[in-house]
Amino acid sequence: MSNIPKASLYLAALAAASSPLALAEAPPSDLPGDYRHALPLTVSGKESVVQLRLPKDVYLHARTADLRDLRLFDAQGNKLAFSLQEPMPRAERSRRDLPVRLFGVQTARPAGSLADTDIEVQRSGDGTVLSVSARTRPVTGAANGGMDTLVLDLGASAAAATIDALRFTLPAGVSSYNARVVLEVSDDLKHWDTAGETDLSWLVNERNETLASDRMDFEARAFRYARLSWRQGKPLQFAGITAESPLNTALAPQVERLLIQPKPGRFANDHVYPASVAIPVQRIGVDLGEQNVVMPAQLGHYVELPDREGGKTSTWHFEPLAAATFYQLTQGGKRRASGDIGITPAHQAEWVLRTETAGAAAPALRLAWTPSTVVFLANGKPPYRLAFGRADAKPGASSLAQVAPGFTPAEIAVLESALAGPLQTSQAAVTEGPGAADKAADAARMRMFALWGALLAGVGVLSFMAWRLIKQMK
Repeated sequence: MSNIPKASLYLAALAAASSPLALAEAPPSDLPGDYRHALPLTVSGKESVVQLRLPKDVYLHARTADLRDLRLFDAQGNKLAFSLQEPMPRAERSRRDLPVRLFGVQTARPAGSLADTDIEVQRSGDGTVLSVSARTRPVTGAANGGMDTLVLDLGASAAAATIDALRFTLPAGVSSYNARVVLEVSDDLKHWDTAGETDLSWLVNERNETLASDRMDFEARAFRYARLSWRQGKPLQFAGITAESPLNTALAPQVERLLIQPKPGRFANDHVYPASVAIPVQRIGVDLGEQNVVMPAQLGHYVELPDREGGKTSTWHFEPLAAATFYQLTQGGKRRASGDIGITPAHQAEWVLRTETAGAAAPALRLAWTPSTVVFLANGKPPYRLAFGRADAKPGASSLAQVAPGFTPAEIAVLESALAGPLQTSQAAVTEGPGAADKAADAARMRMFALWGALLAGVGVLSFMAWRLIKQMK
């Protein structure tokens, strides 16, 4: 046998020894079919960055506590970049109307003049204006007779509010009107500051259609009294003036809830509630049905402890996370019931309720949590699929800067929302279920053993090759 064929045999043997190593190091696939569950997503608009509030199905069927088994695919199976964001309180803007009391005053000052005028006001003990009159020095060219200034009293409630607009209503019988007015504000009816100036107009066409500019907007500020003067136009006793106060209300993120029926526990007075490890439980309570009962209880989970003697059997230990007294009573015709309790966010595949009340019916358990929001880049071919349900998945989320660079929190809050369809279940190649994490760990250990076996086989082949070469040289 020549040296060349022998070298070929050695190379073939080395390749055969290294093939198990390549198999052991091959990365697992990350395709849509590798995930047990999916939700079809519909995006109606043409925006590049879209958001989705995670539906309850995601938390019920995901297999990891940090949602690392979450993936977004387009119609061709390409992965889309996404970021998981904690929900933020939403700001809801609204307006509150404050009634205004009007007092017409004749100041006898020239039209268009804003010269200070002494106003004599009679007020009640709480500051409410009772009557208004003017004391003004005679001014050449002054208008004689008629009202030329309106004094406004916004009431005591205005002291705790900011005003940024006034809305005017014409008196009965007046359909068309034009004027330019100036607004001055005060807290004591002595010192006045100019707050705004605007044109008011009401135009009526031949079809009795009205085009109105009936608002005066100005920088928001707090004041109790105001004074309205005319730059142009004839002074008018309006039928009503309404002050508008802006309100910014912070709305808490929407909460998801799950009601779980009980199963017998491992110990007396224990009730077990199978849940999902993906649910970040923040509040927890019980549904006692119609029974009248006071139920001191502990909430927690079971911990498996290995046998100290090294045997195959294990012991179980109850580890409490919270304690409370739940109750439901009817007294005097009124129902009294305990509410949910807040806990440090916890992920448990099953919850255990240990009661101290014998004979009471097992209650249902109520879990509450705030779902996260997925912000993703809709740059693939629709329709999209949100896939989940894989215990051995690697983290797939990106930072927000890699999905929506330069976006402010306010812009993220108003992103277009995708619409999730019904849950779809497939026969994924991965193992799922209550023991999925243990099975995944066993598979990882098997891959490690295969790797070490491949390495040892490679060392054996190389040793045999070295021995053969040394023998030939001798």
